[in-house]
Amino acid sequence: MQVQSVPLGSVTIGPESWRDGTVRSIRRVERLVRQTRAGRSGSCSRHRSCSAAAGFTPKRTDDTAETSEDKITEEGPCGGSRDWKNKMSRPRTTGATLPLRGTQRTPVAPFPPSSLREQCAEASVAVAGEYMRRVREVEGQLRRQAGRVTQEGIKLEREKGHLERMLRSLRADLTVNRRSSEGRTGRISTAEMERDGADYLLACERRELAELKQDLEGALRNTLTQLQALGQSSRQLLNCASERARVLELLPHSGSAGGHGTAAHQTFTKTDPVSPFTPECKQVLDWSTLTVNRSQQLRGNIRQMLSSAITRQKDAHRAVNDGLVKKIAETTSLQQNLTLTSAATRQAAFRKQREINCIRHSHDRAQGPEYSGDILSREKLNRPLVQVYHRHPGTQLPEAAQLIQGSAVLRRCLMSSEGELLRLQRACLHLLDNLHGKRNAAQVDAAVVRMRRQQVDQRAVPALLQQGACRSQLPLSRVQ
Repeated sequence: MQVQSVPLGSVTIGPESWRDGTVRSIRRVERLVRQTRAGRSGSCSRHRSCSAAAGFTPKRTDDTAETSEDKITEEGPCGGSRDWKNKMSRPRTTGATLPLRGTQRTPVAPFPPSSLREQCAEASVAVAGEYMRRVREVEGQLRRQAGRVTQEGIKLEREKGHLERMLRSLRADLTVNRRSSEGRTGRISTAEMERDGADYLLACERRELAELKQDLEGALRNTLTQLQALGQSSRQLLNCASERARVLELLPHSGSAGGHGTAAHQTFTKTDPVSPFTPECKQVLDWSTLTVNRSQQLRGNIRQMLSSAITRQKDAHRAVNDGLVKKIAETTSLQQNLTLTSAATRQAAFRKQREINCIRHSHDRAQGPEYSGDILSREKLNRPLVQVYHRHPGTQLPEAAQLIQGSAVLRRCLMSSEGELLRLQRACLHLLDNLHGKRNAAQVDAAVVRMRRQQVDQRAVPALLQQGACRSQLPLSRVQ
């Protein structure tokens, strides 16, 4: 209710100072009332803004008030005093419209309702609950990504184990190759110590295994680096999830269970430092996704490298074994030929020895007995018939010349036969020495092949990778 001025009487009975003091008091009160009404309008507008923020909308009213200054008329102290007091009484705070001058009535904004605190609390709980639910979604996404990173780490750790087993197999093959080279140096014959095709195959296998070992060691270093990156990414994801989970202690489980299933796989695109999905979370998720992709690519490369390494390792091992077996076959063939040749040479030496014995016997017979008393009378050149025949000139018997020539021929045949026999014996000894060297070389190569087949453990390589390598070799074998 607006305070209206009261018209004063035209006749003044009391003193003017008394009247002036009263008028000033009345006007002062009117100014205070107008200021109070203006303050109430501002407070009502502030209450409306607070109510809108809290989630409720008050009834809109027109808070215009009359700004013209009312005039107060003078009235006697006795006449009309009750009506003046009623008009100057305090307005009621019921949220209704207030009467203005004349017949005009302007609505005034109501006061905030009595449930303002409850409405503000409900609005705050709704905002906090929605924030917590979105934070739970972000936390779930972070923990699911951490689980994927952990699974990728387990798979990469398995590939790391395959790499280590393959490296152990390569080191074992390098040791076998070194022992094979050292074993082949134990051949007795000097002629067999020259480098041959088997030594060249061993050198090629050594280079191939060294190259494979270097490549797999580089892949193992990359795997260890990637495992460290996956571990760091998992720790960052779990740290971010733990940091996000700090506001989930008071989340109502009954209200969050229904909406969690529909928004569990929600993708957050917009980031805000004060939102549930912070830039740190986005950065960690992006980096973890990139790390997982790199790990998957690395696993594919490792699997290809392992399959290729197994194929190359088997090919090199098979080539060396085939070369050694071929060398053993060649040595055995030469050994058999040497055996036959040495037998023929020994037979020829025995035959020549019998011939020499016959020649020596004939030469001895041609020379006659060693003692002159053993010469028969018919064999002597001074027997009476010969002496009588030699009385005439030009009558020389050829007996003596023929005996001398026959003895010389037999002596020459005997010397040549003895030389041939000596050469045959030397050739036979050389063949026997060569045969012994070939036999020793074949035994050494056979021992090397047997050692290679025993020392190479196929279980050092995973059976799955062996099957993959065999499948990759199948089309090539069919073409061959």
